[in-house]
Amino acid sequence: MAGQIMIPLLAIAAWSGTGKTTLLKKLIPELRARGIRPGLIKHTHHNMDVDTPGKDSYELRKAGATQTLVASQQRWALMVETPEEPELDLAYLVSRMDASTLDMVLVEGFKHEPVAKILLFREGCGHSPEALAMDEYVIAVASDVPLTVDVPLLDINDIQKLADFVTQWVRQ
Repeated sequence: MAGQIMIPLLAIAAWSGTGKTTLLKKLIPELRARGIRPGLIKHTHHNMDVDTPGKDSYELRKAGATQTLVASQQRWALMVETPEEPELDLAYLVSRMDASTLDMVLVEGFKHEPVAKILLFREGCGHSPEALAMDEYVIAVASDVPLTVDVPLLDINDIQKLADFVTQWVRQ
């Protein structure tokens, strides 16, 4: 698309319980400290709601508004009803973000999307290293045990080194 800014997307992909959110909660402030402004798109399989039953915005949205924007001085959130959409479209979701305020978008989940990704592996999470979903989009694996992989192997518990890798990747 003409004029559209392409924001680098980096997915953090792993089985449930591997620690994607825990890792991102440490990685995001580390990237910010290095001058990188990350956005985040989190995929959930749950019927999530960011609104509170009983609040005006919730009641108005439930009355039938297909898009509801709730705004305060500190933040705003746009809720879009999508019951007839067949599946989530990552490119569309990214296009809703303000690229002028971001250097990259971290994506939690969406492991089957054709975007750069770091796979996470933790021993004791019930999966074997052979089951890792390696594809041409995997740029690194972060693990708590040594693995034989054809991409850089990072220590999942070394946030500094992970942030070094992501920083270098974003700036290339």
